[in-house]
Amino acid sequence: MNERIELDLRPCDFLTTDAVGPPGERVFYIQGGSGGEVVTLTVEKFQIQTLAVAVEQFLAEINEKFPDLSEALANYIEEEMRIQPPVTGLFRVGELGLGYDADEDLVALVAREVQGEGEAEEDASVVRYWCTRTQLRVMVNWGMEVSARGRSIETLGYFDPRKNGHKH
Repeated sequence: MNERIELDLRPCDFLTTDAVGPPGERVFYIQGGSGGEVVTLTVEKFQIQTLAVAVEQFLAEINEKFPDLSEALANYIEEEMRIQPPVTGLFRVGELGLGYDADEDLVALVAREVQGEGEAEEDASVVRYWCTRTQLRVMVNWGMEVSARGRSIETLGYFDPRKNGHKH
């Protein structure tokens, strides 16, 4: 059994998700940093996709509750979203959650370690990435882009007439 880890990166200087490896064999990660400390966690593709939906609902609830807040932006610059090496996950994420600190207008992305059979939930390692609403929205938008890559028409074996030299 590994030693339990509990980290709060507050506030995050950056937050991203990315995948490493060839399509079909990619490993997905969430990575954030604060004050020079970088924490990388291993996640599943479906967790990134599910998180994207949850984040949009969560941000809508925050905007409803606090209507004077500015809208969280969604645009990203791909080069800035790439995961930083070395890429080694501190642990595999079993559960992701969201929280909000209205006083500081910071969102917490809470990642809890996968627990093996017979392990108590309170022994799970936890990382909290405290970030802006925009950082979180940008991360999940980038995550949806990354999760869609590797499943293009070409990799599925479909014919693309634009690539066969035929002119219209």
